[in-house]
Amino acid sequence: MSFSAALAHASTVPFWLDHPARPTPQPALAGERSADLAIVGAGFTGLWTALLAKEADPDRRVVILEGGTVGWAASGRNGGFCEASLTHGTANGARHLPEENDRLVDLGRENLDAIEATVRKRGLDCEFERTGVITVATETYQAAELAAEHAPDEGLLWLDRDEVAEHIRSPLFLGGLWDRESAALVHPAKLCWELLRVVRELGVEVHEDSVVRRLRSSRDGKMELRTDGGSVTASRVALATNAFPALLPRVRWHTVPVYDYALVTEPLTAPQREALGWRNRQGLAGSANRFHYFRLTADDRILWGGWDAIYHFGRRVSGRYDQRPETFATLARQFFDTFPQLQGLRFTHKWGGAIDTCSRFFPFFDRADDGRVAYTAGFTGLGVGASRFAARVMLDLLSGQETELTRLKMVRSKPIPFPPEPLAWAGISLTTRALARADENEGRRGPLLKTLDAWGMGFDS
Repeated sequence: MSFSAALAHASTVPFWLDHPARPTPQPALAGERSADLAIVGAGFTGLWTALLAKEADPDRRVVILEGGTVGWAASGRNGGFCEASLTHGTANGARHLPEENDRLVDLGRENLDAIEATVRKRGLDCEFERTGVITVATETYQAAELAAEHAPDEGLLWLDRDEVAEHIRSPLFLGGLWDRESAALVHPAKLCWELLRVVRELGVEVHEDSVVRRLRSSRDGKMELRTDGGSVTASRVALATNAFPALLPRVRWHTVPVYDYALVTEPLTAPQREALGWRNRQGLAGSANRFHYFRLTADDRILWGGWDAIYHFGRRVSGRYDQRPETFATLARQFFDTFPQLQGLRFTHKWGGAIDTCSRFFPFFDRADDGRVAYTAGFTGLGVGASRFAARVMLDLLSGQETELTRLKMVRSKPIPFPPEPLAWAGISLTTRALARADENEGRRGPLLKTLDAWGMGFDS
């Protein structure tokens, strides 16, 4: 079967969002409201902020304003990898925040444990599986680098070629590093929808189709958020808009939207599962700069994503970028190269979406309007887990009290901003090509990447 035939009948709706559990739409904001806390954005970050706020103070009046539908953007389009890392990997954290990296590792693990505890306590039907992730090597130099990270006491197990084949069979895999403790898999859209259910049960008011057009101080010292249908006056505001243009202009220079793409197959047959192995259902990811991430769904489909990361001139975010046939064809070819035993399998879904990328590859934070507004952005693809931590940080910032989280350099520092156009487009294009060349040169970084490293720009994937 050709790649085009395998893709011929694939739906353009993201697999996770194409599910009968999708909740009834929430009404758009109409008229005026008042709140103790207004949240802009109903993805992971906004929903966790609402839940933690209500758990801390059940009487707090909380309103969420969402421009689309709950979880429709990055929170419902990702691979469903819920990882402990808050800094896009331990090495990246050590590069940017060496003095507090160990504590951030601990905080990340505590955060993942807290997510799992919430899933259990609240009965969240979101297909949560604490299976870990295997990072696989397809080149000799990658195998050597991964083998050097073997640390059983920390849950990191190096698997040689034969050992990795006992978990997942591909002629391309030379070995892998299994992180057994620091990652889980989840159905991301169902996690959003279940968080929605819980926060509504706790009394949170949620409005979809309510784009916030303006955020400004009101005369009584509060903040006013205005939509096409009404307004909310709130004592505190948390901004969780991810890759979309920030309501605070000064934030916009710190992120760029980059498009990522994924495919999902039809369910595997029993012989196909046997041909793959994959008994422990771990998530998997490549170890190059341009890498794939892949996993099994609850009904034994394979999600296969990554490789291309596409930036569009002018920081544009548009639904027309969600489909990219040339990327889908590349992904399909690479899928069958990796798993030739699955020839004939068809893809049922193909989609893309924007990731909010910042130059250090992990989220940043700040306050505005005399501490009445807090914001976070820059998750760079690892927001499924880190979003809950970000919610904690924003609530601490809004409290006005100094806490361990607000004292972190991670919270007090900012990534280097991106330049205006056309410099942003030129720089990102050149960097993308440099990363591809490094992959072709056994990971050795050329002059541009070394310069960016020296400047503190975190372009390592």
